[in-house]
Amino acid sequence: MIRIDDVFSFHKNDVIVIGCSAGPDSMALVDMLLNIRERYHLFLIIAHVNHNVRVESNDEASYIQQYCLINNLCFESMVIENYGDDNFHNEARNIRYNFFDSLVHKYQANYLMTAHHGDDLVETVLMRIVRGSSLSGYSGFKMIVDMGDYKIVRPLINYTKSELEEYDRENNIKYFIDSSNDKDKYTRNRYRKNVLPFLKMEESNVHRKFLKFSEMLNEASVFIDKERDKALKRVIRDNNVLINKFKCEDSYMQKEIIYYLLSSFYQDDLILVNDKHIELILNLLYSNRANSFVNLPNEVIAKKSYNMLELKRETDEITSYEIEFDNYVSLPDGHIIERIYDTSDNSNAICRLSAKDVLLPLVVRTRKVGDRMFLKGVDGSKKVKDIFIDKKIPLEKRDSWPIVVDSRGKIVWIPGLKKSKFDKRKVDSYDIILRYS
Repeated sequence: MIRIDDVFSFHKNDVIVIGCSAGPDSMALVDMLLNIRERYHLFLIIAHVNHNVRVESNDEASYIQQYCLINNLCFESMVIENYGDDNFHNEARNIRYNFFDSLVHKYQANYLMTAHHGDDLVETVLMRIVRGSSLSGYSGFKMIVDMGDYKIVRPLINYTKSELEEYDRENNIKYFIDSSNDKDKYTRNRYRKNVLPFLKMEESNVHRKFLKFSEMLNEASVFIDKERDKALKRVIRDNNVLINKFKCEDSYMQKEIIYYLLSSFYQDDLILVNDKHIELILNLLYSNRANSFVNLPNEVIAKKSYNMLELKRETDEITSYEIEFDNYVSLPDGHIIERIYDTSDNSNAICRLSAKDVLLPLVVRTRKVGDRMFLKGVDGSKKVKDIFIDKKIPLEKRDSWPIVVDSRGKIVWIPGLKKSKFDKRKVDSYDIILRYS
C-alpha cells in the first residue's frame, strides 16, 4: 500500500489544490489524499481542465464533479475553448498551470499537487537529452518547486505508473484512459511505448536511477545558478543584454544566461527550446550586423540593436501613423509632443519655429522612403535613415519614430534626435515652441 505521507510531510490544516484529469495517476493521488484528510484536517480543491479534444472529455468532467460531490470535495473546472498554438501539449500545459495558479491564490493554498510519477520523469529526461537543454532542463522536473507563496509538489515521483494502476485496482478506484496516449504522433507517447519498456527490461527500478540522476543535476544546478546570478548583474541593464559585457563571460555561462532569459517566456518547462535556438541567439550576438533578429517559438523574438540584445514577445504594434498637430499629440509609443510657451531648454527635445518659415498645420508622421532633412548649421540635406544610424536608433524603433513636417512635407524636426534648418535659436524671432517628452 502506497502511503503518501511517507514521502511528503503534511501539516495540520494544509490547503491543497490537486490537478486531476480523471486518469489512473491523478485518481490515485486524490484517493491517497482523501485517506489522510481527517488525520491532517486537509482542505482539498480538485482542479479539472477539460481539454475539449476528445468525445470522452465531458464524461470525465461530469464523473469528477459527481465524485467530488459524494466525497465532499471542492470542485473547480474549466474548458479550453480554443487553441492557437501549433504545439498542443505546450499550450494545454500553460493553460492548465495558469488555471491552477489562479485557484491556489483564490483559496490561499499551501500546495499545488500533481500526479507526475517516476515514468513521467524518465520520459522527460530522455526527451530533454535528445532535444538539448540546460543542465537544470536535463534534470526533468523536481518533486518540490518553490513558487514563492506556494509550492508545486509531485508526491508520486518515487512510483511507477504500473504501481499506481495496481493501487487503483486494489482500492476499486474508477479512472478513465486518455485515448490520445496511444497516438504515435506525440513525442512523449513514442518514448513511453518504445523506449521505456526496454529500459525497464534492463532495470526494473530504472525510474529510481533517473530520480537520483535528476537530483544530482539539480544540486549542481543550484551551485551554477549562484554563479549565473552574479553574471547576470554584470551583463544585464534594463532587462537587456549588454553584448560587450556578455562576450567577456565563459562560453558555458553565456548559454546559462540565455536559458535563464528564455525561461521567463517558456516558464519552467523549456521543452520548446533546444540547442539550435541557443546557437541562433549566440550567432546573433556575435554577428557583425548592428541590427538584426531571430524568431523563436511561440512568437518570441531576440533583437540585436548595436550593443544591446532584447528578448520580447512579438505583438501587433502600431508602427505607422500620420497625425495633424494641434498643440498636443499623444504618440503610440507613449511619448508626447506639445506646444509650450517658454523654456530655457535648448536640447533636441525642443524645437523653435517661425510660422513665417513653415506652412501650417504641422503634421507628425513616421518616416517614408527617401526622407531627407536640411540640417541646422549644415549646408545640404541628409537622409533620415543615416541620421537614425548615426544616433544608433534600434531598427525596430525607426519605423515608429516621430517626424514633424509642415504641410508642404518639409521635415522641420526629428524629436529627440536632430534639428532642421527651420529651428530657431532662443535669441531669434519665433512664435512656436514644441517639446518632446
